[in-house]
Amino acid sequence: MHQVRRVAMLSLHTSPLEQPGGGDAGGMNVYVRQLALELAAAGVLVDIYTRRTSAKQADTVALAPSVMVHHVKAGPFAKVSKEDLPDLITEMADAVAAHIRTLASGPSPAAVPVSVVHSHYWVSGMAGILVARALDLPLVHTMHTMARVKNKHLQPGQTAEPGIREDGEQRIVAAATRLVANTTAEAAELEGHYDGCEQRIDIVSPGVDLKVFKPAFRDRSRLGRGVAATDFHVLFAGRVQRLKGPHVLVRAAAILREERPDIPLRLTFLGARSGHDKYDLPHMIDHAGLADIAAVHPPVGPAELADWYRSADVVAVPSSSESFGLVALEAQACGTAVLATNVGGLPRAVSDGRTGLLVEGRAPRLWAEAIASLFDFPQTRTDMGRAASVFAESFGWENTAAATMASYDLSLTYQYVTPPGC
Repeated sequence: MHQVRRVAMLSLHTSPLEQPGGGDAGGMNVYVRQLALELAAAGVLVDIYTRRTSAKQADTVALAPSVMVHHVKAGPFAKVSKEDLPDLITEMADAVAAHIRTLASGPSPAAVPVSVVHSHYWVSGMAGILVARALDLPLVHTMHTMARVKNKHLQPGQTAEPGIREDGEQRIVAAATRLVANTTAEAAELEGHYDGCEQRIDIVSPGVDLKVFKPAFRDRSRLGRGVAATDFHVLFAGRVQRLKGPHVLVRAAAILREERPDIPLRLTFLGARSGHDKYDLPHMIDHAGLADIAAVHPPVGPAELADWYRSADVVAVPSSSESFGLVALEAQACGTAVLATNVGGLPRAVSDGRTGLLVEGRAPRLWAEAIASLFDFPQTRTDMGRAASVFAESFGWENTAAATMASYDLSLTYQYVTPPGC
C-alpha cells in the first residue's frame, strides 16, 4: 500500500496545458501531464502548479477529476523568458506554499494533505526547496535537462547555460530528498557533474501513450500531408532550435540531393521556434535549395502527431543533448524506425540496429549516410519499425507512474534520515 495520497507537482516555467513543440513547451510538458494522469488513475490526487501568464487564465483548471492545474501569481501577466524566471523563484514558492496550506483545510477530497513536493526543471527545483522547507515536506526532483551536461556538449552557435543555473542545480541535488533520473546515463551524470548520491537517485523511464501512439503497418496513410506514396519521408518533430538540430537534416538533405538524386527525399518539420531563438529554419531550407522537398508545419496534438509518425519512413532526432527523447519513443510506438544522435538518454530510447540507428555526432555527412542506408535497405527499415513497436510497449506511462510512486514512498522514508553512503 502506497503512503502517498496527494502530490504537489511544480512545473513553473511551462504549463502542461500548453502545446508541445514550440516556445518552452516540449517533452517535459508531456511528461508532467501524462505522469499526473497516471498517478490519478492509481488513486493519487495531483495538484500541478505553474506560473500565471495571463489575467484571463482561470485560477484552477481541471485536467482530470483528480488532477488540478493551479495558476499562481508571480511577476507580470505575461510570458517571461527562462533567463528572467530566477528573479521570481521566491515569489512563486511563496504562492505555491500558501495554496498548499489551504488544501488541508478544505472540504473532502481537498482535505487530503499533500505528502510530497515533486519539482520539474531547475527553476521549479529552486522553488521546490523553499516550498518543501516551509511545509516540512520531502522534495522529489526531476532535472529533465542539466546545464553542465548541455554545456559539455555545446555546439557551434549554441549559447552556454548560465552559471546561476549550474549553481541552482547543484543546490537542488544537495537538498532534494530523492532525485529521479530518466536513465542510468543520467544518473551517472548527476553523480559525476553534481556529486549526486547514488542512494538518493531513482531511475524512472518516461513513458508513451500507447492508446494514441500505435502502429498501422497496413495503412501508413499520407493522404493530405503533401507526401507522395513514392517519397522517402523523413520527419522531424520538436522545438525548432539549434539544440534539437533540424539544421543537421537540412545539410544532410543537401548532400543527398547532390550525391544521391535517386532518393525521392521528402522532409517534414513539425515545430515552432523556441522563445527568442533567432534560428530561422525556413531560411536555411531556402538557402539550401530544398524548398521543393521540405516543409515546416506548426506543432500538432497527439492524435495528429501519431498520424505524422506513421506517414514517415524515418523519424530523425538529431539533438546535441537529450535526457531521454520522447519523440523517439513515440515514433517507435507508431512502428517507425528512428535515426538519433548517440547522446544522453537516446541510446536508452532507441535500440541501435534493432529499432533504428544511432549516429555518432551531428556531422551532416554522417546523417546523410545513415538516411541513405535506410533507403537502400527497405526490408531492414520495415523490420526495425516492427521491432520498434514491440520495444515501445514496455514504456507505458503506468509503469512510469508506478516507479515514481516508489520514489515518493522512499522520500517519506528518508525525509529526516540521510540514506547510508550519502
